[in-house]
Order: sequence, then C-alpha cells, then structure tokens
Amino acid sequence: MSTGPGPLRVSVCIPTLNAAAALEECLESIAFQDYPHDLVEVIVADGGSADATRQVAERHGARVVENPLKTGEAGKAAAAEAATGDVCAFIDSDNVLPTGDWLSQMVAPFADPDIVATEPIRYTRRSADPATTRYFAMLGMNDPVCLFIGNYDRMCAVTGTWTGLPVATTDRGEWLDCALRLGALPTIGANGFIIRREALLGTPYAPYLFDIDVMVSLIRQGRNHVAKVKCGIVHLYTSDLSGFARKQRRRVRDFHKHQALGDRSYDWSTGRGGVVRFALLTALTIPTIWQAFQGFRRRPDVAWALHPAACWITLWIYGVETLRAKTGRGRDEDRSDWRQVG
Repeated sequence: MSTGPGPLRVSVCIPTLNAAAALEECLESIAFQDYPHDLVEVIVADGGSADATRQVAERHGARVVENPLKTGEAGKAAAAEAATGDVCAFIDSDNVLPTGDWLSQMVAPFADPDIVATEPIRYTRRSADPATTRYFAMLGMNDPVCLFIGNYDRMCAVTGTWTGLPVATTDRGEWLDCALRLGALPTIGANGFIIRREALLGTPYAPYLFDIDVMVSLIRQGRNHVAKVKCGIVHLYTSDLSGFARKQRRRVRDFHKHQALGDRSYDWSTGRGGVVRFALLTALTIPTIWQAFQGFRRRPDVAWALHPAACWITLWIYGVETLRAKTGRGRDEDRSDWRQVG
C-alpha cells in the first residue's frame, strides 16, 4: 500500500438503506470524476434495501457488501473492511460531487505526509434543490444546535466561518491545514471525508464507525492534521421539514442509545452551555429570526425562512427524546420504512 509519489488508490465507501432515489445521482457524479478510474473502487454497504438500491449500485460497477446492523455507521465500517485503497473516501448516498475535479482536489493534500485526512470546507447549494436542502447547505450543518455550541465543520452563512471552535489553521492556498485538538474538535468526518486507510485501520472503528470518534482516536495518536479543502459537496439531506424531524429523532435516539452503552469517545459535554442557550433563544423565537436575517444577508435565499421552524422542531425532539431516555422509555429507531432522501 503506497502513499508516496503518484496517484493514490481511492476506496469510495457508501452506506445505503433504501437509497435508490439518491444513489443514482451520487454514483453518476463519482463516475464523472477526472481522477484515473482504474484507481477508484466503489463499495456500497447495504443494510438490506427493499428498493432498487443494490441494482443501481451494481449497474454503476460498485461492489456491494452486506451491512446486517443497518445503520449508517455500521455501513461505513463494513465498507471500510472491504476497502483496498490507499485512502477511504466516505461518501453518503445522498452526497453529490459537484465538479469533475472534486476527487483530485480532495486527494491533493495527501502529498503532505502530515495530512491524515481531508474534508470539503462547505456544502454546495444548488438552486434546483428543495428549500430544506438549500437551507442546511447555507447553514453549514444538519443540526441547528451545533450553531449555538459552535461545533460545526462547514462554512456557515450566519457566522461567516467554517467552525465556531478555536482551531489552529495555516492557509496552504487550495486548502487549510488544521491542527486539531481534543476539547475543541469540530464534527469532522462525514459527507466527503477522506482518510488514509492505514490510519483508519489503527483506530477501533468497528462495528460502528462514528466519524468524529475516529478523529478522537487519531488525535490521541498525534495524527491531528486535517486539510479543509476549499471546495464543496452537495448533501441532499432532506426534502422537507417532516423528513428533517424524522432524521433528528433517529439521530437523538441513536445518541442516547450509544451513550448508555458507553461506546462513544467524543466528549459532547463541553457544549452543554450552548444547548441551554439554544433552548432559551429558540423559545424566544426573535433571535432565530435574526440569525435567519444574518444568513440571508450573506446568501440571499427564501429558504432561510425555515430556520426558526427547524430550531423549534429540534428543541421539541431533543426535549422529548431526552426525557424518554432519562425515564427509561427510550427506544431504538425503527428503520423498517427508512428511505433516502426524506
């Protein structure tokens, strides 16, 4: 496995579950890349799709492996186990690579031996996408709580920065060299995250590959330099607010489940003050309207009208699911009717 001069072999790892509608565009964008095709393998880890997901994957030449645990994190781990490349590119089924040179841009920083991973610095907003997709792309995160605790990792039009945490960065022209540290670690590791496979193999990522926990493990090993590449990626996160609510509920239930199991290493406790601030300002409503106005000034789009509602939905779901978890009435999210996107 070589990481010296010459193009790196890339393993694209995609977890899926009933993702046929989104997967077609995702795989087409990968096939459109100008990167040498003989150096790219695409691995789809499927959680038992009942739709045409597997057929779509096979038609595009992807290798399909099983993901019996069904979750996205388990799918990432299953795909990584099957990977053979120098680097693993974690692309979700609802991601679209926006330009033909995306992969070349993302792999370029690995010429620096200190760079252990790369990630796009922003989400790409497309005018034809649903308002919810455009809103989250401009917000730079999928969970509004992250805005209040400063813990996000893509350009945010509300703040004008790619993270609210103090990260030491050096501008290398096409990318930022970020020296990460525990205690101020953005949520790096998803939606276009690429990592040296030998580094990934040195972390306890199975059976669930929690992206941010991988970074925690690497930082503890002294491998803390990540490149934030000055490009974007499309994330077709959800087509409407009801789909957003379902995903938030799934996210919170999974969080409480794994917190109870004690199998997570990322420390979310540093954001508790921000969570309280989120609850108070969301309840007042006017502060979230002001945030939407700030975002509109930088990125004019009527989709900003969704911001107060997204905050209220998140506040309700966080409150209800946290209460259920603390009273012992929490439950796993049912994935039998899960669909992507929605």
